[in-house]
Amino acid sequence: MTSQTGTVAPAGNSYAPDQATIDRLRERAQFIRLETVRLIDIAKTGHYTSVFSAAEVFSALYYDVMNLRKGEPKWEERDRFTIGKGHAAVGLFPIYADLGFFPTEWLDDYTRLGSPLGDHPDMRKVPGVDFSSGSIGHALSNAIGIALAQRWTGKHYSVFCMMGDGEMQEGQVWEAALFAAQNKLGRLIGIIDRNGFQLDGRVDDVMAIEPLDEKWRAFGWEVHIVDGHDIAAVTELLRRLRADDTRNQPAMVISKTLKGRGVSYMETEPGWHLGWLDPSDADEAIAEIKSQVI
Repeated sequence: MTSQTGTVAPAGNSYAPDQATIDRLRERAQFIRLETVRLIDIAKTGHYTSVFSAAEVFSALYYDVMNLRKGEPKWEERDRFTIGKGHAAVGLFPIYADLGFFPTEWLDDYTRLGSPLGDHPDMRKVPGVDFSSGSIGHALSNAIGIALAQRWTGKHYSVFCMMGDGEMQEGQVWEAALFAAQNKLGRLIGIIDRNGFQLDGRVDDVMAIEPLDEKWRAFGWEVHIVDGHDIAAVTELLRRLRADDTRNQPAMVISKTLKGRGVSYMETEPGWHLGWLDPSDADEAIAEIKSQVI
């Protein structure tokens, strides 16, 4: 299968991306981080670290794994994506512009009066957004509705749903987990950004969620654990899950990440969940991101 944003078809029985693809996806992850810094500077507040932990997954999904058409955000056969941690939308908007879903000029007015691009994604205003999110806990239920629609319409798209690890403290998530397994939604692929932090501090200090993999298996899901910053491993796993037409249970990927990955002082300071870099700090962050080996 060939996606309009990348080649998904494996060579032989391997889903491993070649080196050129790995390099391209790493570069796109850097692009996501750099654009996040730029857009938050326009807004003067935003969620850097929630994007940085998910940048490799975003890159793998939108530039390789998901079946999309550039310039056609409403293509009926496209794969769908819902996100519970909607405050990370600032890292998705540059991707949507890059894929031709809306004019790149929209980015320059991020969060300004009259702009369709706000701190959270709005599917009524932003082409490319499949689910308006803000309050966490609802993304998986919405993804289930989309997956059921896929089954009933006979279309072949897959549905991806990213949630934060703090989102695992929401009861609605587990009700949805039971429903998805009961209804054998094999084209539903969940991703948990397991970066260890939420707004109020360390996830496991607020309410412990481990053993996370065993819990999802007990709820009837196929579970995979991956280093969320290893772009090759992430891409290979998501390609394989996307291509599997025989799976009769939903799949959950636990993506182990660092909140703030790419800017060292953000990786060790949980207070960066929401903030703003003054010009000198922004220059330092940009330089560090650009210095990382592709």
